[in-house]
Amino acid sequence: MIGKTRQDEANTRGWLASEVGAPRGILNPPPPTPGEFRLSRRKPAAELTPFIEHYWIVAWDLRHRAPHTQETLPQPNVHVVFERNNSHAFGVVTAKFSRYLEGRSHVFGIKFAPGMFRSFLGAAVSQLTDRTRAVREIFGDDVLPLEEVLTSQAPEDELVAAADCFFQSNIPGPDKKADLAKELVRQSLELRDVLTVEDLAGRSAVSKRTLQRLFSEYVGVSPKWVIRRYRLHEAVERLRSGERLDCAQLALALGYYDQAHLINDFRSILSCTPAEFQKMR
Repeated sequence: MIGKTRQDEANTRGWLASEVGAPRGILNPPPPTPGEFRLSRRKPAAELTPFIEHYWIVAWDLRHRAPHTQETLPQPNVHVVFERNNSHAFGVVTAKFSRYLEGRSHVFGIKFAPGMFRSFLGAAVSQLTDRTRAVREIFGDDVLPLEEVLTSQAPEDELVAAADCFFQSNIPGPDKKADLAKELVRQSLELRDVLTVEDLAGRSAVSKRTLQRLFSEYVGVSPKWVIRRYRLHEAVERLRSGERLDCAQLALALGYYDQAHLINDFRSILSCTPAEFQKMR
């Protein structure tokens, strides 16, 4: 319900068009003036859905106003972002992600499913954590025509079709470990009784050490990080809903040891306490 409400509010403002539900983790709203900012979230071709969660296109025109810093919470996904003269693959960002927007431009992003970028990278995804690599280094010269299209002013449908065509021609072979990593990240997100690494290990019938190696190789961060970040996302969503929440009860519900643990984790990423964050909404 929270997600639906936020998506309805965003669509009312006119800055969001989404085929894949409401975005999570956007900490500050975009510029309010119509036409200054737009986020479009598009589905990939059906055969790509095991590998790609969605495409996202951000366009902005801030030539007649002050620049804007867009902030989002981290998630366990690799993004490949096409921007003129600056196209890169972004590993999992472990801190709050900020992007300074000015002038007029647009970017085309690809959000890969957790665990699924390992086959494209050809190395442990942890090597890309908090780092970037030029798309040409990963995909070779074959990606250059795609980059030319995705950084052009072509209609959105043509951009999506070009991305579909490229990745349909580069679908990797089966990888059971990638599938397992993706499923375990899904469980960390969706199952509310998965509050610790021990909970996740018990469900997957593998040792904590095996989980740690699998997540380092395929996800780029530890299973503990994934669980904590998803709980932090949930805390932000609950606080943004407008409901008055007791911090101690919220900490218990989200699997934190105590209220202080939640506050410290919250402050480490958002630079404020839950109470301070709620007052700012």
